[in-house]
Amino acid sequence: MVIKNLTLHNFRNYEEEAFVFEPGLNILTGRNAQGKTNCAEAVFYLCTGTSLRIRHDRQLIRHGETSARIAATASTRFGEVSLAAVICENKRELYVNGNKVTRAADFVGNMNSVFFSPGELRLIQDGPDERRRFLNLSISQTSREYCTALARYQRILDQRNNLLKERDVSLVLETLPVWDEQLAVYAARIIRHRRSYLARLSPLARDAHAFLTDGAEELGLEMDGTYPENEDEIVKKLTGQFAAARERDLRLGFTSVGPHRDDIRISIDGADARGFASQGQARTAALSLKLAETEIFREFSGEAPVLILDDVMSELDLPRRKKLLERVKDIQCILTCTHAERVLYGAECYKIRIREGKIVR
Repeated sequence: MVIKNLTLHNFRNYEEEAFVFEPGLNILTGRNAQGKTNCAEAVFYLCTGTSLRIRHDRQLIRHGETSARIAATASTRFGEVSLAAVICENKRELYVNGNKVTRAADFVGNMNSVFFSPGELRLIQDGPDERRRFLNLSISQTSREYCTALARYQRILDQRNNLLKERDVSLVLETLPVWDEQLAVYAARIIRHRRSYLARLSPLARDAHAFLTDGAEELGLEMDGTYPENEDEIVKKLTGQFAAARERDLRLGFTSVGPHRDDIRISIDGADARGFASQGQARTAALSLKLAETEIFREFSGEAPVLILDDVMSELDLPRRKKLLERVKDIQCILTCTHAERVLYGAECYKIRIREGKIVR
């Protein structure tokens, strides 16, 4: 997969700009706070329908404007695909090949990308939310069933949580079983997909980590939670867990069990990475996860995704910079940095210099 062009209108600090990308290594270079990461973020948004940096889409709109538009064309093994997103204050519109789509599942996955920045240390060092978000974004790009199940699960979960805040306890206890049955069905689908995904991600991440560390460390991944193998059995187990937790959930005012509370256990040489990994180890582990994610997309679609590396080289030592460039030499990569000459080491690339939200031509 190769992204050929990207246009931005009132997006972040861009008023109007058009980018052309080449296969292989594309370097967005310039001083800090000029718009390099904003360009990379726009590519990721078109691939996933969301941003890794903000929670509300209106924050993507250029200051003083009421709407923004981003669009891109990519060449895939199935032909060209064009994607566009129009973002307004309180809504957005998504388009695939010029046709408006109403479901996120129909938008996500038409172009695939993997995003890595120094902030991805959160994957290793922060709480379960970050690791669940990683799984949700990654699996949603490869499975519309997962994307749909996740959206429906979240909708039912919100309704259940709102019900738990009702003062009429008898009404709550009478209504909860109906929501629990529906919640368990979609939860089981989410768990099935996550388990299958992790089973493939784990050996790929272990191999990538061994490559980056010259075999000095071993990375491990596993689900932090046990569920039956059969999906119907998962539904049965979760239905029981929801029922057993009802009184506690009423006291807490939210749903305390389910896949929205699950985690991934990440270990380095058998030790929990969250508690024991150094900054350098955590950075390498997170990068290994992203490289493994890249390989999963390649296996799924028959072609590599676009790899976005945002200010990564400044955080790696020289040997790991060279290893990373060697690892990604056969895929399209969008890399941001302040000094391109410090990260190239002879690698062929296409440079785009950015200054104050404009390409310097």
